[in-house]
Amino acid sequence: MNESFRQMNESFRLQPQMQPGAYQTFQVVAPLSTHWAPATCAEVDCPEYANGWRLRVEGLTEQDIHVATHCGRKYQRVSVAAGETWLVFEAGQPCFKASQHRKRIDREERYIIRGGDHRANPGGERRETSATGWLDDFGEHQDALAERLERG
Repeated sequence: MNESFRQMNESFRLQPQMQPGAYQTFQVVAPLSTHWAPATCAEVDCPEYANGWRLRVEGLTEQDIHVATHCGRKYQRVSVAAGETWLVFEAGQPCFKASQHRKRIDREERYIIRGGDHRANPGGERRETSATGWLDDFGEHQDALAERLERG
């Protein structure tokens, strides 16, 4: 997980009131490595592919301009005003992020239950289960928490 994503998630997280071992984590995951495949712009409904896109020349490095104008994609250089020039790329061609596009493959999510919370898993407890088993365990866990809350 990249650091900026981690920091963003941390800013929305409630501060835990107990030690990590007092918690249990229920996850449903579809890892990029096993549940996603490379895709074309058309397959992911890429807006740049569908509508075209433009780049403002001012602010780009010479290398970026060279790459953009020698990449084999169709474009027009449009001067809008003094000091404002755009490279306008036609619709229907792969965007510059085409190699990053992914589509979900037909594979069931993984249902994981582990000890601890986001800080740690002190006992190393981790098991993978079925969707039904995950739902049953989650429901039982919620019932147990509600009972404890009732008792005070």
